[in-house]
Amino acid sequence: MVNTLSHLGVGLLLSYALGLKGRKRLVLLFLSLLPDLDYFTYSVFTLISGSVSHEARNQLFYLLGHREFTHSIFFAFLVALLIWFSTKDRRFTFGGLQAVFLHILLDYTTSAKMRPFYPFSTEESALRAIYPFDPILNLLPLLPLYIVASEFVKNSWSTKDRDTWNRKLNGLNRFHSLVNRNEKKFYASVILVLLLWIVVFPVAKISLIRHVSDTEGTEISYRNTYPISIGKFLAAYSYSDTHYKLIKVSYWSGVEKSFYVEKVSVTGNVPDAQAYAERAGKLYSASVPQAIDYPVYSVSEENGLVTVVLSDARNPYVDKWPYFDTVYRFVFDRESGEYEVYESHYGRPEKKLDKNYFE
Repeated sequence: MVNTLSHLGVGLLLSYALGLKGRKRLVLLFLSLLPDLDYFTYSVFTLISGSVSHEARNQLFYLLGHREFTHSIFFAFLVALLIWFSTKDRRFTFGGLQAVFLHILLDYTTSAKMRPFYPFSTEESALRAIYPFDPILNLLPLLPLYIVASEFVKNSWSTKDRDTWNRKLNGLNRFHSLVNRNEKKFYASVILVLLLWIVVFPVAKISLIRHVSDTEGTEISYRNTYPISIGKFLAAYSYSDTHYKLIKVSYWSGVEKSFYVEKVSVTGNVPDAQAYAERAGKLYSASVPQAIDYPVYSVSEENGLVTVVLSDARNPYVDKWPYFDTVYRFVFDRESGEYEVYESHYGRPEKKLDKNYFE
């Protein structure tokens, strides 16, 4: 996840590097934000999802959900084709493709799960190689926005004020002059730095995961090893039939800390707790999105109602907005076999889910 202003900055970088001006520059800025317009399509989805079949709901989610269709490579090429057929401008078409593609790539490299190869594959994935609040990814794209804003402010001053501030900010003015003289090369260089950044870290993560896998004597999931701070990750794997092992690792010291999480915990006397946990897991596996990679179940019973709370084993161990903090609460009526499901995430109030979410 990269902040909205930084995505906008990438669009501005591209427009300067390609020498696009006027309306084409504004279109490129819009395209750099276009994938995130799925916030609006997701609102439409929430309005209609409860009135369709389970299968239709899943397909609609792939098309309208956040970080779904608009965050796919197919969508980026579709946008480029529309630009080409409308303008026949190769440079503008290339810029439009890159504006959308770089938005997708930046999100994919950080923490957001998406379906990059939809509609050819519905498999979710994410590199999760760079911390979502990485200063390079979030601040470097702001450079062109800062330069444009400072130029606008300077030009709006009176001549006297402008001369005063020019003397005070002489070094900054020299920097602006350097940028203006070498505009295309300067902004192309900034884009190159960003691209190198998002290539180096995924490669570095490969070495880290291999090291941890060798240390643990098992295969650690690359995609499900989550960045928790700059250069540090939280990994997990199934240690036994009853427990996961969670590991905090870093580029500097390898394995820093490890601990175990029980897969199924039971409160009170629920003799068939495992069966209810399996039933909740089966229902969940038919839903989208699949936010939980390492499911843990907490089972309890009261007055003939069996409650199964399903969450991710890593949830309590990451502070800043993890993408697996969704919690599901299944309530089964032991006598009738009927059930209700409630969902909460991002600390928001719990909401009841429709049956077509699961079947």
